[in-house]
Amino acid sequence: MKNAAAPLLDQDPLAEEVAAFLVANPDFLARRPELYRALTPPRRVHGENLADHMAAMVSVERARYRALEAEIQAAVAEGRAGNGLALRVRLAVLALMRARDVPDTVTQEWPPALRLETCTLLAEPRPLRAIFNGRAETAVPRHGVRPLPEGTVARLIGPGRDARVRIEVTDAELLHAEAAPLVSRDALVKVPLWCGTPCMLALGARDGIALPTRQSVQTLAFLGRAVAAALAR
Repeated sequence: MKNAAAPLLDQDPLAEEVAAFLVANPDFLARRPELYRALTPPRRVHGENLADHMAAMVSVERARYRALEAEIQAAVAEGRAGNGLALRVRLAVLALMRARDVPDTVTQEWPPALRLETCTLLAEPRPLRAIFNGRAETAVPRHGVRPLPEGTVARLIGPGRDARVRIEVTDAELLHAEAAPLVSRDALVKVPLWCGTPCMLALGARDGIALPTRQSVQTLAFLGRAVAAALAR
């Protein structure tokens, strides 16, 4: 008969089932190491063919710490990259302020300033016209702006977004033309023209660190608004 002082758990039929299951499946905990985080570590035991659960728990925690440390380092690197992008965007906007030809500045001056492979201004061919000084005008210059099929801006950037950075680049030839093979990451930025014509910037990078995925959307959205303001001059 069992000792009356024995833990109630020892008298629980479920405990017997768990014990039987572990005996029948001796590698269960080895295959589910995450369970060690929920277990109470036993007194360290040394002997023949005995599992050292404490060592297993330490191993799981070390692996978790390494993963957390890698995540923190990645976040710090992204933060530094985001700060670098913000500085480069300021330089690009300064170039835009003195520009007489906005598309030419975007395509020629911006890539080295932003450390990118290519910068392209694109618009859909359905401009909304306004009457200015008695004649129809469009807000998008014809030269230096690549045409897009109708609906492309909404399809690629998505509703409610001003910009997005893409690790998986699609429609590369449409957006980046001959530079497409060099682009490993890109950013798509809405250019909110006063006339309503769907327009955007396509920024292509060879090195992903030039377009960080974190802390960059607001900075890139500002770049799009700067282009729209320059085109409205």
